[in-house]
Amino acid sequence: MKTSLEVEYWVIDNDGDLVPPESLLDVSKQIDPEFVEPMLEIKTTPCQSMAELRAEFRDLISTTVDAARERGKRLVPLSTPLHAGPEDVPYRDKQGTDLQRRIVGPAFEDARVCAGTHIHFEQSNVVDQLNTLTALDPAFALANSSSHYRGERLLECARPFLYRRSCYEACPEQGQLWPYVDSVEEWETTLENAYDGFRERALERGVDPADFDDEFDPYDAVWTPVRLRKAMPTVEWRSPDAALPSQILHLAEEVRSIVTHADARGTVVGEDDVANAGGEVPLPAFETVQEITDAAIFDGLGDSSVRAYLQRLGFTPSTYDPIANRLPDARLTKRQAKRLRLEAARRLEADLATRPARA
Repeated sequence: MKTSLEVEYWVIDNDGDLVPPESLLDVSKQIDPEFVEPMLEIKTTPCQSMAELRAEFRDLISTTVDAARERGKRLVPLSTPLHAGPEDVPYRDKQGTDLQRRIVGPAFEDARVCAGTHIHFEQSNVVDQLNTLTALDPAFALANSSSHYRGERLLECARPFLYRRSCYEACPEQGQLWPYVDSVEEWETTLENAYDGFRERALERGVDPADFDDEFDPYDAVWTPVRLRKAMPTVEWRSPDAALPSQILHLAEEVRSIVTHADARGTVVGEDDVANAGGEVPLPAFETVQEITDAAIFDGLGDSSVRAYLQRLGFTPSTYDPIANRLPDARLTKRQAKRLRLEAARRLEADLATRPARA
């Protein structure tokens, strides 16, 4: 199952201030600008094995980090910039962003303080892949990299709260987790309904129909934690935060193993994890997924029910050390936030210098 990664990183200068990547975007065709200025996205190609993905990802980030240091810049593996609010993170000039702001409303501003990781899996048994990745949603707690927003400790996992529960609260079909499906057709019907609702909301807010149609199609008008993509084509898992390369690769390896297993054996939805007669992989009821996702957002791995849930699905929570666990619980000043960004950048550089555990 070919697998690829897309990871968003904040860009700072040597004082810890957020800055645009500028010429860093020219370092590789696999580095893209993001919809806010002080962020870039690093993208791997589809890789056949974890060894190939690990090597490409680490090499690409190392190249980018070296180029950044030459330019007096650093990459920061945090899901929020800790202290900055939306007003401190300027948008790039992009029509789609402007339209989203008009359609979603003021809460869309919270999206621009969120940096995440997207893992793409080559489509195979698509329904089983979709449903398994839906069940794995609370695993974002394993790579949680920030609990702060505007300097305040918001809750344990700040990004999924800001992105889903704040930004897309008014448009849940556009940004929140969808239920399991029985067929690809069912997923596409949900997609079409979400698109139609989004378009209707846009027209109610004065967006020109032609402008909307030029910018959005159904596949590009949802930003849910799990979605289908036409490119490759893939099933995309968008749940995790930006994090250290080793943490992302560790999570990707475990998720890939679970999805590969489900893809081969099929899945069945139910609470009991005892092997069934058909040999399918059992998935918790969707209501359970929602409950554990809420617990993960508010308490992360500190909640025993979250750890037990993830362990039952095949993860090893004790092998993860989320960056957020190393951040102070107290309110942060701008000066403290800049220092912590620099510390996170140094941790990323040290992480790259460490020999990976698996070849």
